[in-house]
Amino acid sequence: MTAKNKNLKSLDQFIDEKIGKKGTEEREEFENNFDSFKLGVLIQQAREQKGMTQQQLAELAGTNKSYISKVERNLKDIRFSTLQRIINEGLGGHLNISINLD
Repeated sequence: MTAKNKNLKSLDQFIDEKIGKKGTEEREEFENNFDSFKLGVLIQQAREQKGMTQQQLAELAGTNKSYISKVERNLKDIRFSTLQRIINEGLGGHLNISINLD
């Protein structure tokens, strides 16, 4: 039988401790930045799954490789219309959106 580590924390506990509790300004900023980061990762994963380069995706979406790179690395805010083009025309997918109010 193994002993449990009493210092082990859940991800939520860790974020509460390091960033702040939900509802604080610091936590809201963190959550917003994390959503942008996730979007970039999702685009990169979809592009790689399709076997495409950033250049190929950019050409299909009507943008440039530098823009795709910056979006994937969360260095660039993305306009909704551009996001739709990247997903619809570039990746051949469909954008699904949901709103969580918790």
